[in-house]
Amino acid sequence: MSEARPAGAAPTVLRRVLGKRLRRLRERAKVSFEEAARAIEVTPLTVRRMEKAEVGLKIPYLKELLRNYGVRGPEMEDFLALAREANQPGWWHQFRDVLPDWFSVYVSLETEATVIRAYEPHYVPGLLQTEDYARAVLRMGFPSDTEEELERRIALRVKRQGLLTKPDAPTIWAILDETVLHRPVGGSRVMRDQIDHLIDTLDVPKVRLQIMRFAAGPHPGAFGPFHYFRFGFSELPDVVYTESLTGAVYVDKPAEVVAYLEVLDRMAVQAEPIGDSSTILAELRKEH
Repeated sequence: MSEARPAGAAPTVLRRVLGKRLRRLRERAKVSFEEAARAIEVTPLTVRRMEKAEVGLKIPYLKELLRNYGVRGPEMEDFLALAREANQPGWWHQFRDVLPDWFSVYVSLETEATVIRAYEPHYVPGLLQTEDYARAVLRMGFPSDTEEELERRIALRVKRQGLLTKPDAPTIWAILDETVLHRPVGGSRVMRDQIDHLIDTLDVPKVRLQIMRFAAGPHPGAFGPFHYFRFGFSELPDVVYTESLTGAVYVDKPAEVVAYLEVLDRMAVQAEPIGDSSTILAELRKEH
């Protein structure tokens, strides 16, 4: 469902996947919430929260539940191994001092996605920013930060960009409004370097970039920026992320996600072809 993330511990993608698998195993065994709760001496609400990834997956509880669900041998060991991995803090936990909980969910989704598609009308997407461009954007967004806090935010952004060079890197397909490339973020040198970086990024095998020119006129994504995630886990639905001033909404209702995906597809047709992006970027670079 559409969900505004509250404060609290943000579950990793793997924990969400295991919660759904745990529910599937319970339903396959025809065990009720009440029966599962009695097996591990907790309330039915705790079992529900385990399946929704709202609490950690305690290994002793899991062992007993899996036994009650008829899971044995290698299947149990595989599940428990994944649970131990899921219980480890994500790499981004080291940046929790500058990472709001609602955005840690985003980083978890980004880290596990196989496809990330985005429309950005204001700024270059974080995964494609240079350090200087990121510094200018983050200084504007967090004006009360100390220099140390600002550098921590930049370090987090740079760490996220390691995703692009992983052996199993996701496909990144971004549509940038032409406004992004005209807006002078950080001054002329910063913008020239940023556009050069985008041109270089086009050589990364799984990165696709399109420009929505002003001449294209009105388009279906004009309501604001959003990001779409697809995963390699059958248990995890596609998710769309939209951001507000103080938080974010994560949409996973199929009908709503499909609506966003259709908008992206229509915009991809309306925007300039991927093969023209390098030429357009070089042309716009001359303005800075």
